[in-house]
Amino acid sequence: MGEIHVISTSLVTPSDDHHNSENISISRIELTPWDLQTLLLEGIQKGLLFSKPSQSQFATFQKYFSSDDLIHHLKISFTHTLSFFPLLAGRFSTIKNDDNTTSFYINCNNEGAEFTHAIANGVSIADVLDKTTYIPQIIQSFFPLNGVLNYESVYKPLFGVQVTELDDGVFIGCTMNHSVGDGTAFWHFFNSWSEISRGFSSISKSPVFSRWFPDNIEMDAGDTSRNFFPVHISLPENPIRQKFNPPTIQEKFFHVTKENIAKLKARANLENNTGTTISSFQALLARLWRSVFRCRALENPNQEVLLKQPISARGRIQPCLAEGYFGNAVIMASLRTPAKNLLENGLGWTALEINKVVASHTSESMKKWYVNMANEPKIMGLSQLAEDSSCLLITSSARHSVYTADFGWGKALAVRSGRGNKSFGKITVFPGREEGSIDFEVCLSLDTLIALENDADFMEVFQS
Repeated sequence: MGEIHVISTSLVTPSDDHHNSENISISRIELTPWDLQTLLLEGIQKGLLFSKPSQSQFATFQKYFSSDDLIHHLKISFTHTLSFFPLLAGRFSTIKNDDNTTSFYINCNNEGAEFTHAIANGVSIADVLDKTTYIPQIIQSFFPLNGVLNYESVYKPLFGVQVTELDDGVFIGCTMNHSVGDGTAFWHFFNSWSEISRGFSSISKSPVFSRWFPDNIEMDAGDTSRNFFPVHISLPENPIRQKFNPPTIQEKFFHVTKENIAKLKARANLENNTGTTISSFQALLARLWRSVFRCRALENPNQEVLLKQPISARGRIQPCLAEGYFGNAVIMASLRTPAKNLLENGLGWTALEINKVVASHTSESMKKWYVNMANEPKIMGLSQLAEDSSCLLITSSARHSVYTADFGWGKALAVRSGRGNKSFGKITVFPGREEGSIDFEVCLSLDTLIALENDADFMEVFQS
């Protein structure tokens, strides 16, 4: 396949003529326990593949910024969008505390976000979408700020964009520091940028930067000298060593149609006669989890296997977060069980176990996690996130607004993710391009992927 050639990289700052008056005075944003848990991880890397706009399509929106080419148009609209999200042009700043801990906050100092223009000669849309093979590694080069850990944004950009021109398409890849926001925040920005690209003078949903903390809950009773912010954390002596070199993996997209989702949900609820309603996604995770470890054929059936999945506080915690809350509001939930339980029990049993874990994350339990994390912060490294080959790690969400991002020449053809935090067992979830469908980007060893593709039970639901 072709090669990537970087044409230019620059730092851009928010445009002066699109300021949101509510955000213009922001100079400092604290980081919550939700934000800080990802400090030693890599950023969120997601991007969309588009056809190249036709001459007539480009003519309809180039007037908005007097752009003479697509790259210039996207760069100028990016700077206008940053004026609504000034924190993304900032950096982290640190405070050394008297107790030998460190506190981080976002300094909205306008140092700039990164914008890169690249060309992938010899790479076509068909190469990216090819369903007969695994996801080509060249896609990892479609993203900026590769390998940057979140805490390193003390001196590196919090946000980066790379626009890569293919032979017949355009890939817009973004990397956002994960300690700044979660996937919901990431796609909030992406969609806002697409609105400005289409000529909107403002964005449809304003971000809310005020950080959330529980009402009427105190910090550790033994420490009455301070409030929640800033959180005091102890970093490893040399955090850079926490970078994790994952084993060799391959990646493949699997698609689940709306019809297959409905059938699987019905089957899971039929097998589960407890009266608890299994959701569509819980049924899908149960089928995926069982299939992966059946195909791995573990030598010891008593070996514990682990499922990690994100639980969002949005809509779950009380008082409710603002609709445009721009930050992290997710914790990772874990479910452990001996492998034989997955194999000997059916889909309904596995889905019910997943349901129990999700249901246990009430508003009160999530507040308790928040306070405990503020009192004794536990920062995940890449190796702790992925653990080992007995772990299936679910990331992202089918509820994210992915295909609503239209930069002025139509709906994206596909979504892809970068190399950030990739390891064996990482499953990235996206809404499908067709309404009601779901896509799974699966990272596994080659032999496990081959076994999955030859597993009739799995392929009955998951299409490659």
